[in-house]
Amino acid sequence: MDRKPVFRAKGLTKVYGAGTAEVRALAGVDLELFDGELVVLLGQSGSGKTTLLNNLGGLDKPTSGELWYRDLDLTAANEDQLTQFRRERVGFIFQFYNLIPSLTARENVGLITEIARDPMPPETALELVNLGNRFDHFPAQLSGGEQQRVAIARAIAKRPEVLLCDEPTGALDVRTGIVVLEAIERVNRELGTLTVIITHNAIMADMADRVIFFMDGHVHHIRENAVRAPVSGLKW
Repeated sequence: MDRKPVFRAKGLTKVYGAGTAEVRALAGVDLELFDGELVVLLGQSGSGKTTLLNNLGGLDKPTSGELWYRDLDLTAANEDQLTQFRRERVGFIFQFYNLIPSLTARENVGLITEIARDPMPPETALELVNLGNRFDHFPAQLSGGEQQRVAIARAIAKRPEVLLCDEPTGALDVRTGIVVLEAIERVNRELGTLTVIITHNAIMADMADRVIFFMDGHVHHIRENAVRAPVSGLKW
């Protein structure tokens, strides 16, 4: 049975600047992403990965081409529609945690649940990332990996259909990064959230259902993994 994609991009382009200063960050991307997948976007800096993620998440609009989220045309959506889309459908995880220092882990996550349609309790989200014993700790009392896991809990507490991760382990050492990736993988597995992870670290490719290799604003090729490797089994 054919699966209906969550995202569908066709001929997607994004151009910054003009004339001699023109940069084509995306140069005709054709892509489909599906429910429950864990996808790794792999490529060198400047290959178009982050630009694509920003377009998928409604943070930016493409210059031309088609980009659909289910039945919503993201290229034609106005700012109110994009705001609602981001608020209700998408969770973001970035390299830096952006936690509010004066709030506890529970309170940082709770900020999102106050504006979500059908949120999970902050405690449930924190337990999903194995921080059940850190509810009332402030960011300064948490390690870098724990802060990133609070950021993951904050992103998933609204039960997003899509989780977009831009270099989520980029500021962490290998051992801590493994713990963070295990948390992301668990969320994908238990909540069925389409999860897209940007990295330039080829080692992470084996944890994905599909690996999409970017080069010069294009999808260079796509690899499907018959079996997802456990994060703990990756050869760092």
